[in-house]
Amino acid sequence: MQGFNSKAIGAAGAVLVLLGIFFSSWYTVDETERGVLLRNGALVGIVEPGLSFKTPFIETVKFISVQSQATSYRELQAYSKDQQTATLQVSVSWHVVPGEVSKVYTQYQDLEGLVSRLISRQVPTQVENVFGQYNAVTAVQQRGKFVADVARAIKESINGPVVIDGVQVENIDFSDDYERSIALRMKAEVEVKTREQMLATEQVQAQIRVTQAQAEADSKLAEAKADAEATRLRGEAEADAIKARAQALASNQNLVELTKAERWDGTLPTTMLPNSALPFIDAAKKSE
Repeated sequence: MQGFNSKAIGAAGAVLVLLGIFFSSWYTVDETERGVLLRNGALVGIVEPGLSFKTPFIETVKFISVQSQATSYRELQAYSKDQQTATLQVSVSWHVVPGEVSKVYTQYQDLEGLVSRLISRQVPTQVENVFGQYNAVTAVQQRGKFVADVARAIKESINGPVVIDGVQVENIDFSDDYERSIALRMKAEVEVKTREQMLATEQVQAQIRVTQAQAEADSKLAEAKADAEATRLRGEAEADAIKARAQALASNQNLVELTKAERWDGTLPTTMLPNSALPFIDAAKKSE
């Protein structure tokens, strides 16, 4: 009886082991990765996303991510065209081409090997080469162009089962002495620009004053000309009136006498010469 129980327990254990082996032979490949199926260590195929089965004890599966990855390089040393040393921080985004997973395994075994033997060998070299084509000032002032040149150089230098998605130059750190000289230079440039703006403003204000003075002078000149013209016209009118009146008086003597009568206030002279006639009025002519 005891032997029977031992056999039953042993059989049950064997069944459990077999069931464990059977169920553990099923595995799932996620959408963000691919499976490298190995049989006795030899690559026999790439497993696509989904549920799959491997032969127990004979086949194994290595999982390789095809998601976008980011690798940062924080202490890249480089010299500019004008021999200024700088420390750059660069970040590279990349991903494995799904159809090239077998090459990743056969050439690099895994992603760490791919990074160390392919990407990390090229990034520092290409950053140094591109930075050496820029002066320190232009590398900062034309940072967008510099980053684009670095990205293009890295992409062109990396030939393998990987795609470079993007490159970012996160920081360019020059020596303290050089950064101080840059700060002083920028301050001087700002002061020059400020002075130029002040001079331009003063020139505009001076031009405004000249224009205002010219306008005021033109206004006064126009006013003087108007006054002179008015005076001339009044003089001509008065002269014409005097001339017309003189012509009228010369052509009509009675009008002369009438004018005298109109201007006489009716007072006779208090002193008269002997045998003289009354002045101003010729009574005989008037009676006619």
